[in-house]
Amino acid sequence: MIVIMNKNEVLNKLNELKLNKDDYIIISGTSLVLHDVIDETKDIDISVSKKIYDSIDWEETKGYLNIIKTKDVFEIGTSYYNEKNIDIINGYKTMNLEECLKLKKLLNRSKDKKLIRQLDLLLAKDDNYRYEKELISNGIDLIAGVDEVGRGPLVGPVVASCVILPKNYHLNGLTDSKKLSEKKRNEFYDIIKRDAISIGIGIVDAKTIDEINIYEASKLAMKKAIKNLQIVPKCVLIDAMELDLDIPSISIVHGDFISQSIAAASVIAKVTRDNMMYELDKKYPEYEFAKHKGYPTKRHLEIIKKYGVLENYRFTYAPVRDLIYREKEVEKDEITN
Repeated sequence: MIVIMNKNEVLNKLNELKLNKDDYIIISGTSLVLHDVIDETKDIDISVSKKIYDSIDWEETKGYLNIIKTKDVFEIGTSYYNEKNIDIINGYKTMNLEECLKLKKLLNRSKDKKLIRQLDLLLAKDDNYRYEKELISNGIDLIAGVDEVGRGPLVGPVVASCVILPKNYHLNGLTDSKKLSEKKRNEFYDIIKRDAISIGIGIVDAKTIDEINIYEASKLAMKKAIKNLQIVPKCVLIDAMELDLDIPSISIVHGDFISQSIAAASVIAKVTRDNMMYELDKKYPEYEFAKHKGYPTKRHLEIIKKYGVLENYRFTYAPVRDLIYREKEVEKDEITN
């Protein structure tokens, strides 16, 4: 019989244990329930020291330990007993979220993919340099982060940036550029430009986007950014995308929030592209590029209906394509009539 337990039920079951709380650590899914990350579990997962495990007489023990032994409700073992990586919850030693994430990644189950992303985001709120620190601990420095901006606009290029920050670098408040005000982005842009070991920029224009599609254009821009670094990194952290590279790389979903290196790249890419839109605004002020940055806002759509599209628009994008189609239909009707 499978027992599904919420947090209160888990705590009640734990209180029934006659083991000393100092002798065991709650791990895996049970730990996540106690951390309020997930709502329920079908097992209570426990790890004890080998000394404690070996001291249990499985033949003579009755009651709750028989349940542990048959793994009906409890799981018990020694593999994840680690006093260093615990949180105390309701008086119980509980595997911390970083260790829970490592365990879920080690198990590598498809059902845990969403949970792994959730844990990554939770941990990034306190530390968005975790991926870099793990690489550094394994002897890998010169870590680059790469990100792109400009998939959604109707006009202009997609721009990518690749940034190598100094080892153990920390810039307080640096995160996904979309979460920052323009003023803060510009401040971080200047700081990153000053402090970075190397910065590469990759730009793919609207014509190429129309030819190969925005997904492939985004990958191309990223590869250009990496290639344009003055120093070859030992590992590249990539925001969500999988790239075919000659150097090791790690794709991280929500990477611009989770990794400081990717966040730095997102800021550089965003400010670079925005500056391009400001220049385009000076050339074509009636299009108000400085305000909408090329994105398909209501005002932008009204403007292109009034003035038409310029040569640097993305003609395969629906609002632009449909407008051109309608204009051609109108011309055809006028000729016919």
